[in-house]
Amino acid sequence: MADDVHDNPEKKRFELTVEGITAYAEYVRKPGVITFTHTIVPEALGGKGVGSRLAKGALDAVRAEGLKVVPQCPFIAAYIKKHPEYQPLVVAD
Repeated sequence: MADDVHDNPEKKRFELTVEGITAYAEYVRKPGVITFTHTIVPEALGGKGVGSRLAKGALDAVRAEGLKVVPQCPFIAAYIKKHPEYQPLVVAD
């Protein structure tokens, strides 16, 4: 489940490890806002829903912290578009 997603503040990314391989969503934090800049799902994990689990877990964590989101990363932006429950988190650049 998405609760396997964890924040790695040292690397400035949310991570999800599946089958010993780590997918991640990089970010930049500013007070009250997190900007997702890039998401990587290694090819070996492609087509398994790992990217969606990662996005959901990261966005749920951000919502729990009370942060707003700038979805510069196309994957995160597309996930939010498909899942309108996350739309209220979005702010403009």
